[in-house]
Amino acid sequence: MKTRAIRLYGVNDLRLEEFELPPIAEDEILARVTTNSICMSDHKAAEQGASHKRVPNDVAEHPIMLGHEFCGEIVEVGKKWQDKFNVGFRFSIQPALNYNGTLDAPGYSFPYIGGDSTYVVIPHQVMELDCLLPYDGDSFFLGSLAEPVSCVVGTYHAMYHTTNGSYEHKMGIVEGGNLAILAGVGPMGLSAIDYAIHNPDRKPGRVVVTDIDDARLNRAEQLYTLEDAKANGVELIYLNTKNTSDPVAALMDCTGGKGFDDVLVMAPVRPVVEQADAILAKDGCLNFFAGPNKTDFSATMNFYNVHYASTHIVGTSGGNTDDMRESLALMEKGVINPAAMVTHIGGLSAVPQAVIDLPNIPGGKKMMYTHLDFPLVALADLAELGKEKPLYAELAKLVEKHNGLWSSEAEAYLLANCKNRIEE
Repeated sequence: MKTRAIRLYGVNDLRLEEFELPPIAEDEILARVTTNSICMSDHKAAEQGASHKRVPNDVAEHPIMLGHEFCGEIVEVGKKWQDKFNVGFRFSIQPALNYNGTLDAPGYSFPYIGGDSTYVVIPHQVMELDCLLPYDGDSFFLGSLAEPVSCVVGTYHAMYHTTNGSYEHKMGIVEGGNLAILAGVGPMGLSAIDYAIHNPDRKPGRVVVTDIDDARLNRAEQLYTLEDAKANGVELIYLNTKNTSDPVAALMDCTGGKGFDDVLVMAPVRPVVEQADAILAKDGCLNFFAGPNKTDFSATMNFYNVHYASTHIVGTSGGNTDDMRESLALMEKGVINPAAMVTHIGGLSAVPQAVIDLPNIPGGKKMMYTHLDFPLVALADLAELGKEKPLYAELAKLVEKHNGLWSSEAEAYLLANCKNRIEE
């Protein structure tokens, strides 16, 4: 079986290549990939090459297939797994395997599995660790978003609070409490808002979302309205901290001076981290969600409050398999809709430059259709591009129909009508 894939050879050395996959062993699975979402972690892997913790040292001689947020269908099942998986089975993958204590992961470490490809061989580790997950949704792109959504789900589960008089920690955000999502209208922040409002198991009473860009805040408010939040029992407040002389005071005013039980920091910016520390209530938990590029990134923290007010900090990097199962289930039921994360679509050949340029490309997630070949396109530009290309014109109508969001309807139209297909 031939595949076409984006392979990483070294620092920003990404190549679109066609090559033969080996026949699957009895403990492996052959799968067809349909979508892969580009992640900032892909950019970091390309930027660092062999020095990245998950990328093999010999990547120049044995390149890896890039991409870990993917969704597709099973094509062939090795003998060992035929009682559990069937051909046609639609799946997503939890890439954080933690197999035998290693950091090896699909999309970073393996020669024959990565989401930026047409076909992959799923290695035995994925099935042995129960990381090949069923997905029953009606669109592939949502399956690709299960991994980033799981990072948000894991963040909420990782929050913890103390119990007076004992050493027992209570996991999760405070039910009915005050939650702040700082720098919270990027793609992951939008998912955090969605989960806070719609999670059926535990909700905060108040959510304050900050940013310094009115356009981004306005878009977030259009997607996640104050009325919808109220209908779900949550008071939602959007706040531009750039427009306030004292952001900490403005945030504290939102809680009547009580402070926040839970704070998510969605950008690795020192003033934002220090702002988060300053607004913590007694027993408040600060989650440093955003992963910094700099290994010496630091910020100050009020240790008087650590001692006397029991404030504390936690960091999460990705979600676990249970978090991903929860994400898939919530999407399948329509409880959450992470489509708000997607701002661009593209074909396989557009992946290398998009990965390299990712920090400089505005917007959120870039959803790549690996069996199609077309440039990276912003959803906001579809209407203008549609003046010359009928495909884009129709996609623009479907995006508008769904409140500016990518959708299963738009995906189905793209897959059925895009003429630039990769030969199989």
